[in-house]
Amino acid sequence: MAPVMDGQGLIALPGIVDMHGDMIEPEIQPRPGVFFPTDLALFELDKRLAASGITTAYTALSLIGDEWPDKADIRSLTVVRDIVTQVNALRESLLIDWYVHARLEISTPSVLPLLRELLTTGQVHLLSLMDHTPGQGQYADIDRYIAELAQARRTHQDDLVTSIYAHIERMRDAVQHWEDAREMALLAHAQGIAVASHDDDTVAKLDLMSHLGVRICEFPISLLMAQQARERGLAVVMGAPNLLRGVSHSGNLGAREAIAAGVVDILASDYYPAALLQAVFWLERHGMLPLHKASRLVSGGPARALGLDDRGALQCGARADMVLVEPLERPRVRATLRNGQFIYGDRVLFQRLGVEH
Repeated sequence: MAPVMDGQGLIALPGIVDMHGDMIEPEIQPRPGVFFPTDLALFELDKRLAASGITTAYTALSLIGDEWPDKADIRSLTVVRDIVTQVNALRESLLIDWYVHARLEISTPSVLPLLRELLTTGQVHLLSLMDHTPGQGQYADIDRYIAELAQARRTHQDDLVTSIYAHIERMRDAVQHWEDAREMALLAHAQGIAVASHDDDTVAKLDLMSHLGVRICEFPISLLMAQQARERGLAVVMGAPNLLRGVSHSGNLGAREAIAAGVVDILASDYYPAALLQAVFWLERHGMLPLHKASRLVSGGPARALGLDDRGALQCGARADMVLVEPLERPRVRATLRNGQFIYGDRVLFQRLGVEH
């Protein structure tokens, strides 16, 4: 007989579907040069995500070749391959439903053989196309980009200038890079994998994305780009941390502004998984959206965009993925269920179940 609990005072919401979470890299490499086993990192992050109400997660892995200036060690292709292999091998033993989101940096073609292999063998479940070349997109302000990178790498700005401007020069003629991106997009489509764009900043880029069969627009740079993406039938993604903080960490479009304009379909954790549930209640409490519509941004919205028709709503026939929340001043997850099975519960849950602990 299934356990019965007193749910009085709790709110039942669909389990959260996170299509873009960057958290696995710092879990494996918490300090420069310090690595921990990938399986250990997955097991520990898995527990944190379940405790945040997340039942489906796409771990975002950047495929960036050695052409990129000052690439971080965690993003070596050897490490990326290991993470992808481990996620796919361990999926059945993890608490939540894990998928791989491969982020192709189009300016580094040395990653293409690995990506082609991962796509054709079914080890990737979402592909996004990125161009982080400074001077456009997310990093339109080159000086700001160099300053932030120098701070993150704990080095002097002068040590980065030459390599970054050399990379910008290599990207002046990006036609071949976008041809490569087209090949990868077609390969993804053939495998039934959704394709997303990233940091769209011009109408021309949005038109190109539409031509490539992209159906998700991640983190558009401006409100105009979000509106134009919507007009082209793309689902628009913004970051939950952006919404909670009230500002984009890179100085681009704010999630609050985009939601107020009615052009957001999905919120993603980006780099902070706890922000997803908190964002839902923030929207409701500040009168921006009723709770059911706010919840849809982290459940039904991403599920539809990703082709996961079996989840994202509390309805007959859907997977019983659910999060039970106590709506305190800071909402607290009391329990998370995946397919009707408890995968997380805290002291309050055990008390309600009458379980000694």
